[in-house]
Amino acid sequence: MNKTELVAAIAEQAEISKKDAEAALKAFVDVVSAALKNGDKVQLVGFGTFEVSERAAREGRNPRTGETMPISACKSPKFKPGKALKDMVNE
Repeated sequence: MNKTELVAAIAEQAEISKKDAEAALKAFVDVVSAALKNGDKVQLVGFGTFEVSERAAREGRNPRTGETMPISACKSPKFKPGKALKDMVNE
């Protein structure tokens, strides 16, 4: 499902216009992104949790040449599904 299909499905489910559904989806993405950028965790009970994980610096290998190279530390967003979502997917 791509963004256009998601917007159409939201509009149909919530019985609102596609324009309103797209605005709501954009607002959701913007709010979650801003929260993660600030280091906050976004928890939606029954759906899941969006959070930022710290990745330590490490040594990696260039697959083409095989030589080692440093990989710097970074932050990475991650999603942890909630129990209700896991149960629904596994039905």
